Formats: sequence, structure tokens, C-alpha cells
Amino acid sequence: MNLKQIDYALEAAKTLNFNQAAQNLFISQPALSYQIKELENEIGFLIFERQGKSIKLTAAGRQFCQRLTNIKRQLTEAIEQGQNFATRYAENITIGYPRRSCLQFLPTAINEFAQTHPETLVTPEIAENYLDDFSAHHLDIAFALKEDALKLPQVTIHPLFTSRIYLLTTADDPLAQKELVKASDLTGRTLLVKGGSTQRLRKVQQDVLRQLPLATLNSPNHDFTMVTVAAKQAVCLSPGYLNTFTDELVWLPFETTERFECVLVTHENDQRRSTKAFVALMQELYAQKAQTYPL
Repeated sequence: MNLKQIDYALEAAKTLNFNQAAQNLFISQPALSYQIKELENEIGFLIFERQGKSIKLTAAGRQFCQRLTNIKRQLTEAIEQGQNFATRYAENITIGYPRRSCLQFLPTAINEFAQTHPETLVTPEIAENYLDDFSAHHLDIAFALKEDALKLPQVTIHPLFTSRIYLLTTADDPLAQKELVKASDLTGRTLLVKGGSTQRLRKVQQDVLRQLPLATLNSPNHDFTMVTVAAKQAVCLSPGYLNTFTDELVWLPFETTERFECVLVTHENDQRRSTKAFVALMQELYAQKAQTYPL
């Protein structure tokens, strides 16, 4: 199976019409049919059922093309990364994050690092299961909470910053005038709960709910939370490491002693100077940012 055959199979699966797929690929219909037949012979099952001039995916073909889409994406990324290295870079450092909002200062770090290490590419990876990818050595560095980092085997933990809990609301909310929000200030409000909240954050949510009979709204994820708060449908409690530092929402310090220790983790056997230098740069950068930004 080659890249050309992957493209042909995916285009035919999308159009369910060999003539249209061939036109889209700028090849003849017989050439497309031949390549797909060759692919089917190689893998040992039919991808398409031929019904006169029309085609439809077999059950095996549907599953195969779904997986093939991911394979094509990974192959494309691998080729593009290889092209980058062939023309400019000597090594790569991959760093994993759970969501985009966590990497607010990463572009600054990458820019500064490039000044002293122009031969090293720093590649951010954002995925829900990024710690699994890190444990499988698919990532070189991972941003994590210390409580999660301590569960990882054979790693080195690098302190980054301490994050507190904030109340999120809109700029025109009366609460936005407060320097410190207390649980009693939330009387009559709707509080977003659950979703992607950590155990530590859920504890704070439950402490608030024990003090006040608040209405609650379950949030399935962080994006839902941000949109719902911006729409003035509810307020939420959030750790500062998720702050995107935009003017859309106001992050107000919330009265609680709970804190999050944010760290970077590297593999014990990764002794590259470049990895150590990048971690040190990140630590220095966050020490500076913590002086002026509400982390």
C-alpha cells in the first residue's frame, strides 16, 4: 500500500463514485479502479461493493477508511516534519499539553530558545491523553500538575509555578469589581461544575455548595465552560493555569487555600543539553510572568 493508493481509496470513499473521484484526483476512471483493486488484493478484503455504476463501502471498508484517515494524517505530519529537518533542524523537542489554553507563554519560550538553539525545533502537542503519549516516549516534555507527575515512572519533575483558583465572570458583572471573591458572594448565581474539573477543583466546588444553595450546571468540557460564562449563563471556578489572558472574561482571585503545583516532566534518560536548556528557559520565563500575571 502506498500514499497514492491511500489517497485514491479515501477519495472514492468520500464521493462513493469512481468517476467523480477520478475527476477530483485528475486521473482516469480505469486507473483509479485498477489501483483500488490492487489495494484490495493486497489487504485481502473488499473496500467497495460495485453495483453497476455506483459503489458503496463494505463494513470492513468503512472501518478501514476510518483508520486510513488517521494514518494519512500521521503520514502527512511525518513527511512534513521530515522536510523541516532536512532543510533546517538537527533535532526536535516535543512538549505535551492537555489543552491550548495551558500554553499561553510557550510561543515566547520557543522564540527565545530559537535565538540560542536555532538547530532545535520545539513542537507542541495538544491532546487529552498527552500523558499517555509522554509515558510511551512519544513526547519529550509534558506540562502537568505535580500530583499527576508523581504517578509517572522514571521521570524528572521540574517545578514551574503555583496556580491558584479564580472565579470567572464577564467584565460587566458586579463581581468583577472585587479584588477577592468569597463563597458568600455567589448567592443567587449558577455555578458550573464537574466536566473536566480535577479532584482538587471539585473539592472547592463542593465546599462552596455546602455553604450556599446554589443552582448548578454540569459542564462537559472547558470550551463549554468558557462559552457559557461569556454568555452570562453561569460563573465558574477555574485554576489559573487555564487563563488565556484575554479581555473577554475576568479572572478574580477566589478565597481558598487550595493551590495547584504546575510542573514540567522529562524522562530520566533524556540527558540532552537542549532539553535541559529549554526546561530552564521555561522555568525562568514563568518566574518572570508570575510577577505580573494571575497564574
